[in-house]
Amino acid sequence: MKRIEKHEYAELMVKSRQKFYRIAYSFVKNEQEALDIVSEAAYRGLVHIRDLRKPDYFITWMTRIVINTALEMIRKNSRQVVLEDYMLEDDDVEKLEQEIRFDLYTALDALNAEDKSFIILKYFEGYSFRDISNIVGLPESTVKSKVYRCLEWMRNFMEGGGRSC
Repeated sequence: MKRIEKHEYAELMVKSRQKFYRIAYSFVKNEQEALDIVSEAAYRGLVHIRDLRKPDYFITWMTRIVINTALEMIRKNSRQVVLEDYMLEDDDVEKLEQEIRFDLYTALDALNAEDKSFIILKYFEGYSFRDISNIVGLPESTVKSKVYRCLEWMRNFMEGGGRSC
């Protein structure tokens, strides 16, 4: 069985760092905290590189480490992060899109951390249900039902919302 060596690990991390950063940022909405999460996850991955059974699953394996590290940091800090609004265009269409995007992120932030990870992996990172199933260790059918349940909840939240999960 082929193992990933440290130099190969470093190369794979460099290639995937933007993806891992986006995932971390989706959880904490703070650049510095997201960078801290990716750094901590990279360290944890390197320490446990021998636990990776198949090098082909590196992205899936590291994604799970990034998510777990983000969730741990959120639990440790136990504070709610507010989405920063930094798109200030004067055009009415762009303002409407911004409001919708803000509402979407507000609904996403109202989900609990586990449910949030399903939506981030599916719609922000483009993972298939099968890939998400491998990452979180749940059956594919469970992942599908959780994603659709979260989407329905988010739709209801955005239409009449205000209540959290």
